[in-house]
Amino acid sequence: MWNRWNLNTMGRPLLLLGIDGGGTACRARLTDIDGNVRGEGAAGPANIRFGLKESFEAALQATNQALKQAGLALGDVDIVACLALAGASEPTNLAAARAIALPFRHALITTDAHAACVGAHGSKDGGIIVIGTGSVGLAVVGGNEYRVGGWGFPVSDEGSGAWLGSEAARRVLWAHDGRACWSELLTTIFQRFNDDPHAIVRWMGEARPRDFAALAPLVLGAASRGDPVACELAGLAAAHIDAIADRLVSCGATRLALAGGIAASIEPWLAAATRRHLVAAEGDALSGALEMARTQAGTAVEMHGIEAQR
Repeated sequence: MWNRWNLNTMGRPLLLLGIDGGGTACRARLTDIDGNVRGEGAAGPANIRFGLKESFEAALQATNQALKQAGLALGDVDIVACLALAGASEPTNLAAARAIALPFRHALITTDAHAACVGAHGSKDGGIIVIGTGSVGLAVVGGNEYRVGGWGFPVSDEGSGAWLGSEAARRVLWAHDGRACWSELLTTIFQRFNDDPHAIVRWMGEARPRDFAALAPLVLGAASRGDPVACELAGLAAAHIDAIADRLVSCGATRLALAGGIAASIEPWLAAATRRHLVAAEGDALSGALEMARTQAGTAVEMHGIEAQR
């Protein structure tokens, strides 16, 4: 996490900005100090591990959309922002992000998982398991933070959309080799590559996690129809999520929430022991980012006399 202050306010009113940047998309929400939404925006992926420049361009594009929706421009207001970005847990990535000059009154950078946990539980102890393009577990218990997984695809992020897509592509090649049986799912994916295994290899060499994750809806859709390969993969993905949940519970996080683009599809496949600990999230990563921005803004108003726009 990083804080930076730009103290030249010029008397402009203060707004809050939350940014949730993941491996597939970036969302922004602009509110006043009381939490009233002024504008929202969306842009492309913002995983800083796969492109710092691309990620911050996406964040600013989403921010400008939110400002435009509010009838404002960056020069009209002071903004206290919290950028919750995938990849920000890696120290080198975080250090590089800290060096970026941002057009905000104050900028705080944290991980998307941290913001999701704050959004899900507020000030209460609890854990979050994010199942999207990547996967990660994070819990805050007694003021201590515990992280499980989320080290980055392909060496980590098991059970995620990227992992599902990779495993599905692997099984297509197995079926082509005669080492596994074809199924509706595998045939559909193979047709996307014109029934050419070499096309899969060429694609794999350039594919990002979000490209692998684009196959996940095919897997989960086929699983809902009883495709045997898809059901196997959904079960394996759930087992990885169960293992994350088990570790978080052992750290004292007895309340767990799920987040991420494929979480709802994976939930029915989870073990009963995991499901016993699941609670509905109070909010998402955007609301968590805004809560963290609000905390920083309270300090700004108190210490520096900034006008809070209501």
